[in-house]
Amino acid sequence: MTPRAYIRLAALVLTLIGALVLHGLWRLVRAPSPWPRLFLGAVARLFGARPRIVGRPLRRDVVFLSNHLSWMDIPLLAGATGTAFVGKAELRAVPLIGWLCTLNRTIFVSRGDRMGIERQVAELRDALAHAWAIAIFPEGTTGDGITLLPFKPALLAALDPAPAGMTIQPIRIDYGDATAELAWVGDEHGKDHAIRVLDRPGRFTATLRFLEPFVPEGGRKAIAAEARARIEGAATDR
Repeated sequence: MTPRAYIRLAALVLTLIGALVLHGLWRLVRAPSPWPRLFLGAVARLFGARPRIVGRPLRRDVVFLSNHLSWMDIPLLAGATGTAFVGKAELRAVPLIGWLCTLNRTIFVSRGDRMGIERQVAELRDALAHAWAIAIFPEGTTGDGITLLPFKPALLAALDPAPAGMTIQPIRIDYGDATAELAWVGDEHGKDHAIRVLDRPGRFTATLRFLEPFVPEGGRKAIAAEARARIEGAATDR
């Protein structure tokens, strides 16, 4: 790794320690803690991202459906909205990362576990009952930022029927000229991708385009199709 990467990594560790201390203090007085969201937003900036928000993100009673380019999408979206995420079950076992995910109320699912899909839908439905903002990457993996992959609608069964007042807000994420460097595609190992992002010089603009919300109706496939059409049709402003 380059000196730049080591400096960013050191700053990340110091930011994490500070955020954990402050989060603990908030928890001691039983106050809602903003520190998971603030920490994740800081992570995006430490890695060179400069968020550009287009549209108005909803704060509660919403499921965000977004395209997926990189793990950087997570700190960017969390920093902008405070959303919880639906994440891969494998993350739970990753040292430190898995624990940090729980602080942000991550809902862990195994997309390959077809036998357990009913349980996963039930867990998601329970989280929706708390009126959290929850983000799902329905492509199920990261793409190249150019081609939108097919959406996997299985988990959207939690919205059939949807809780009263619940809406879907599609999001299109765009890294502009930095997309080719930051998109996580192919068989690249997660550690290698993280180091590559750490080493990347300079800053980049990450546009988070919050599209017009809609009421989830017609079943999981119809919801997925509507969200995908809106994301695919959204103009990118580079």
